[in-house]
Amino acid sequence: MSNLNINPQDSAVTDLDTAFKPDCAQMRQTPVQADAGQAPRAESPLYHADLASIAAKGPLEGGVQLQELSFLGHLVIRGSLDNPAFVDGFAQAMGFALPGKLASVEQGDASVRWIAPDEWLLVVPGNEAFELEGRLRELMAGHFSIVNVSGGQTILQLSGPDAVKVLKKSTGYDLHDRNFPVGKVVTTTFAKTQAVIRRLDVQQWELVIRRSFADYVWLWLQDASAEYGLVVRG
Repeated sequence: MSNLNINPQDSAVTDLDTAFKPDCAQMRQTPVQADAGQAPRAESPLYHADLASIAAKGPLEGGVQLQELSFLGHLVIRGSLDNPAFVDGFAQAMGFALPGKLASVEQGDASVRWIAPDEWLLVVPGNEAFELEGRLRELMAGHFSIVNVSGGQTILQLSGPDAVKVLKKSTGYDLHDRNFPVGKVVTTTFAKTQAVIRRLDVQQWELVIRRSFADYVWLWLQDASAEYGLVVRG
């Protein structure tokens, strides 16, 4: 995991008395330069697995395709739907409304997932997360919170005709079409950990997993997919 550069003189921590709102701080999550002359380096939760090499050297055909969507911006947003200033502020900033129970919304490069009655996960391009957090803080009011957890989790996409069979090995949640239509999202058990599962298409699924369990989930998916053939996409 990369170190975080927190420099009050470089707008890493912002005094919101003069910027957004009082009594809170915003942190820009950027890697620290290891040595003079070196560019900042970020490592995904599955950096050690070298998925790019596996994709280049591995099989091209199989019943399950896996791809990590790394270096995205993950913002956990909490607030009450009974607070119009919170709800309207989000819609003004994003151009779409917060989704309802067990639902998700995707528009362009941004997507938001319902996590709980007062919690959502917003995912955007990594280089947009800091500025977007600031815009949300400017436009929303009342009691709410925004936490940047970009470095703490990652997204794995599973697709292919046998992807749902792998998921059925991994979770007890009912994945039948009648119970899990495209666009639905749930937070549930996955093997011996937890994941946010979203259905993107008939044969395409998404897993949001914590950084500390990324290696475990990667090993689990390799084993669970073995009988169908696993294709890693770079």
